Amino acid sequence: MTEALTVKNVTLGEGKPCICIPLTSSTKEALIKEAERYQQEGADIVEWRADMFEEVENHKAVEQVLTELAAALKGIPLIFTFRSHQEGGEKELSKADYASLNQFVIETELADLLDVEFYQGEETVKKLISAAHQRNTYIIISNHDFQKTPSKSEIVNRLNQADKLGGDVLKVAVMPKETDDVLELLTATNEMKKHTKKPMITMAMGPLGVISRLSGQVFGSVLTFGAGEKASAPGQIPVGELHHVLDVIDKSTAGK
Repeated sequence: MTEALTVKNVTLGEGKPCICIPLTSSTKEALIKEAERYQQEGADIVEWRADMFEEVENHKAVEQVLTELAAALKGIPLIFTFRSHQEGGEKELSKADYASLNQFVIETELADLLDVEFYQGEETVKKLISAAHQRNTYIIISNHDFQKTPSKSEIVNRLNQADKLGGDVLKVAVMPKETDDVLELLTATNEMKKHTKKPMITMAMGPLGVISRLSGQVFGSVLTFGAGEKASAPGQIPVGELHHVLDVIDKSTAGK
């Protein structure tokens, strides 16, 4: 059974999945407007996709955005994410610059969670986890495959490796080519519940994978991403529709 993780006023791993809305604007002013709107629209968590920010390599500019986002979100937890190009992001940083940016964000203590990519390397991931935990910040260890859906055993293996590295939340996203791929992802998520008590976030992307964004309460994914200003990954659902469907599933599975 998943051990719930509470971040500010949000608990991951209890009841229906939390809804996270990504901030995808390129300027500080637009990002703050997005955050204010999503705060009113009922986001449980907000993710800043910093790879879409035009000044992401300027640490002072990043800190200024984080400061203003914290004020605009009024207590809603914030995930900081720089998504590398190979995992679907808008920009590429060297491994050293990736580590430096995330280390800087940890030191500001303005983000509640950081998404750290598994394939940045064990040394980088472990250093960032250690630094984050010293500042009461949580780490999501993630892997995104935009080309295919690995086998069930490989998905479970990646989640297990993220667990062993010490991540607080384990995340895998895959790209299905056929319906069997979606079943592979859902089966792997369900299987992984036998191996860890940590919260997991899993999804199959694109139109075929929409069901995986809705069924977390059944299979074991604790968070789903809704489309805000624009989708940050293929297959994201508008927030209002997402709330409705998750409520229906929650009522249907109550007491099960």
